[in-house]
Amino acid sequence: MLAFSHKPVMLEECMEGLNLKENGVYFDGTVGGGGHSYEILKRTQPNGKLIATDLDDEAIAAATERLKEFDGRFSIYKSNYKDFENVFEAAGIEEIDGALLDFGISSHQIDDEERGFSYKMADAPLDMRMDTSAYLTAEIVVNTYSEEALVKILKNYGEETFAKQIVRNIIKYREKKTLKTSGELSEIIRNSIPAKFRFGAPCERKTFQALRIEVNGELDGLSDLVLKLTRRLKKGGRIAILTFHSLEDRIVKEVFKGLENPCTCPGNFPVCVCGKKAEIKTVNRKPITASEEELNENSRSKCAKLRVAEKL
Repeated sequence: MLAFSHKPVMLEECMEGLNLKENGVYFDGTVGGGGHSYEILKRTQPNGKLIATDLDDEAIAAATERLKEFDGRFSIYKSNYKDFENVFEAAGIEEIDGALLDFGISSHQIDDEERGFSYKMADAPLDMRMDTSAYLTAEIVVNTYSEEALVKILKNYGEETFAKQIVRNIIKYREKKTLKTSGELSEIIRNSIPAKFRFGAPCERKTFQALRIEVNGELDGLSDLVLKLTRRLKKGGRIAILTFHSLEDRIVKEVFKGLENPCTCPGNFPVCVCGKKAEIKTVNRKPITASEEELNENSRSKCAKLRVAEKL
């Protein structure tokens, strides 16, 4: 097992976006190795509070160790950030000064061969679970889902152009033997995509992304999460959200748009009669991306986009 390590993406941009207040109460939806959480606690001294969640036992253990100098000021719950309402109730919290949601997978999870997240590790098992106690794995998905269901997953979650060809070859393979490793799956994907389309980004990336999203239910209820969590902010509080692919970013963008411009009156009405008022203002009209310096130091920040909104 690897020692837990993870470099937080856009650390300074996230802290600036949160506009941290001394002694404020904050929520970190994915504590990971504790990088973002550490800075939140350090910058809200002496009495700032942090509530954090994660599904990964290794991440929770690593973060607890890293944050121990702030003992008494933070609580970490093994929970999906989508269940934040239950977590807040357990913590005795109604409103917060800020929230950080990082929808990315950690470097540690990618690098740990036992977890099976990376297409670069040929002998890795097809696991891909954030919560290793959960039932569903990528192996179960590729070996038991119907052809129609697999095509839908690759198209909807991976935006994979060659979904039908890839799935057709997965079906053929599993008729002979169980598909068990990332190497086996990678070979199927490469053989399914025409040679002229294999250049640029690794051709396995979209399929692996789609399977990971399916295994962990990453997009399920995401819109509802962003809406409800934003409404738990105090006036002037901020929510900062890091996304790593267009599907997530689109959801966040649409929720923020609905909260900022809620009027449902027809466009030809001279004045608003629906009475709906803006609940937030977006701090950045366009998503913030990583600096050139960070891109050079951390390639995994390449796809990251940060959106920030402030409660009115």
